[in-house]
This record gives sequence, C-alpha cells and structure tokens, in this order.
Amino acid sequence: MTRIDKKFAQLKAESKKAFVSYIMAGDPNLELSYKLMERLPTSGVDIIELGLPFTDPMADGSTIQLAGQRALKGGMTLQKTLDMAKKFRLVDDVTPIVLMGYYNPIYSYGVENFLQNAKKCGIDGLIVVDLPPEEDEELCIPAQAAGINFIRLATPTTDDRRLPRVLQNTSGFVYYVSITGITGAASAKANNVGPEVARIKSKTDLPVVVGFGIKTPENSHEIASIADGAVVGSAIVEKFADGASVDEICEFVESLASGAHAA
Repeated sequence: MTRIDKKFAQLKAESKKAFVSYIMAGDPNLELSYKLMERLPTSGVDIIELGLPFTDPMADGSTIQLAGQRALKGGMTLQKTLDMAKKFRLVDDVTPIVLMGYYNPIYSYGVENFLQNAKKCGIDGLIVVDLPPEEDEELCIPAQAAGINFIRLATPTTDDRRLPRVLQNTSGFVYYVSITGITGAASAKANNVGPEVARIKSKTDLPVVVGFGIKTPENSHEIASIADGAVVGSAIVEKFADGASVDEICEFVESLASGAHAA
C-alpha cells in the first residue's frame, strides 16, 4: 500500500474529500518552491503534485508553461526535482508526492535508474501526460513493480470503448480532466463533470479526482462534492508569477483546501 492508498483510505474513514495541489519544481526558484512545498500539508493539502519542468509541455497552458520555463532557466533538472522530494521526506514522511510531467526527461535519465531513485527519494506516484496505455511496458508496469502508483488521465473524449484500456493498469487514483483543452483554459462545471465522474466510478473502485479549470474555493467545493477530490494547479502557480509571497500563497491554498474538505 502506497502513501496515496493510505491517504485515500484515511480520507474515506473521515468522510472527507481530497485536496490535491500542483506546484512546479524550481519555480520561481528552487529555494522558494521548496519552501512552499514544505508548507503545503499544513495548509490543508492532502497530496502534492510536483511538476517536472519540460521544454515542450503539450497539455499545459501558458501559466504552467511559463513556470516551467522559469524553472529551467534557473537550472532545474529531473535530479534536482528528485532531490527536492528527498529533502521534503526528511520533514514529512506521510504526505504523498506525485511527480507530474512528460516522458522525455525520464527516458533520458534512464527508466530503471529513475524508478530506483524516485522510490528512494519518496515519490509515490507518476502522472506522465504523453504516455498512452499502449506504451504501458515503457514505464507504467515497471513503475508499479517498483511500488510507485501510475496515475492515468481520463478526459471528456475518453469514451466507453477507450475507458477500460485507460483504467487497465491505473493505480492510486484516476485523474479526470474536466475540460477539453489545456490547463488554465476554462473553468470546470459540475453539471458537466458529474455524469463523467459517475461513469468512470461505475468502471473502477479507484478514487476519481478532478483537475483542470478549478480556480476558486467555491469551484473546489463544487467539484469535490461530486468526486473524490479536487486538483488545483494553474491558480496556485499563477500566484508566484504575480509576485505573491509564500505566506500569501499558503493562505490561498488553505481556502481552496477548506472548500474541498467541506464537500
């Protein structure tokens, strides 16, 4: 049982929904991104999605793209991202960390070496946007053999023929992308998301968490009320871009988390 599995079991026992926050490793610099990461759990975050900066993030809108560019310009690498997780584990051995990004940096690093080091550094799950189920032998199956959850994305275009393939080797939770398009492009609407979450839950016992387009505490509450949790990314990342302090961002995160937990 991974930290992700334990966290969802705990939340279910407490009749609570999960709040998941995304931050970009190394944005606006390594020191501040780590400082924020360390404070996320006390701000109400149940699971941390740690973004791996990449030069060609196809699923990300401008907010996440610019965050990745700032991180790369500051010298952020996959190894430094793993080191960031390792440092976090010295002060928090409970909060799950999901590494979210693209396959190219992992492939360049070496899959076997990456999985060994990711596990040692305390990574609990992977979301690799550009690896479809047809490529499960590349990373998904080896990751699960190493004790790391492989979390798959389902989207509004994942029809009933495609869904079983998407769910086949998924573990930890299913991440439902609430909108068709890139991150930060639109707002999630419960009346659109609700039927899709119900459809996915009818095919799996895994928790279903909804992300993309969640920007406010009200949004977070609304979406968490029809799913097992809500993910907020761009709205948090944008705060650093606007010059907000770590304290100010944590205050915003706390309001988002409160919205989800009250669902």
